[in-house]
Amino acid sequence: MENKLQELTQKLYNEGVEKANVEAEKILAEAKSEAEKLKQEAEKEAQKIIANANQKSAEIKKNVDAELNLAAKQTIRTVKQQITDLIVSKVIDEPVKKAFDDEKFVKEIIETVVKNWNPQKNETIDLSVLLPTELEKEFTKIFTAKSGKELNANLELSFSDSIKGGFKIGPADGSYKISFSEDDFENFFKSFLRPKTIEMLYPGE
Repeated sequence: MENKLQELTQKLYNEGVEKANVEAEKILAEAKSEAEKLKQEAEKEAQKIIANANQKSAEIKKNVDAELNLAAKQTIRTVKQQITDLIVSKVIDEPVKKAFDDEKFVKEIIETVVKNWNPQKNETIDLSVLLPTELEKEFTKIFTAKSGKELNANLELSFSDSIKGGFKIGPADGSYKISFSEDDFENFFKSFLRPKTIEMLYPGE
């Protein structure tokens, strides 16, 4: 009887141990499975973060490259324009200034303008001419009543510090003025020469 009880006890013990082992293996297997699942999810998330970081980095590099490229082009254009302006100014400014310092040259321009103002010459016209103050003495002598009559025009001369070279002319009633200043001639020649200068400096562009 005692042996049977002992056998039964041993059997129950063995079954309990086996059941516990099975349960423990099951729990361990589930834990491993869950750990593997978490590991895979973590790896996927890490890969996603890396992919997003790489994409963002590529976008930033692309934008920086585009900005640098644009800045370089703008800088080149600015430098080219400055070179062109420098050359044009050197070619234009001094000759125009010298020309407008020549009273005879200015007088001839004024006479040409007056003659073409009234090409029919069938009646006397009244015109007002605005000149630089520094030329008052010279031009008061140059444009006498006689020269005005020769042009078939009554010329009213006035002088202003606002004009550095050249002149402005218009009807004596002051309704409007047409400018023939030094700056006007410089801008006219510069606008004509600049494209030609660019073409010579940078052919094929």
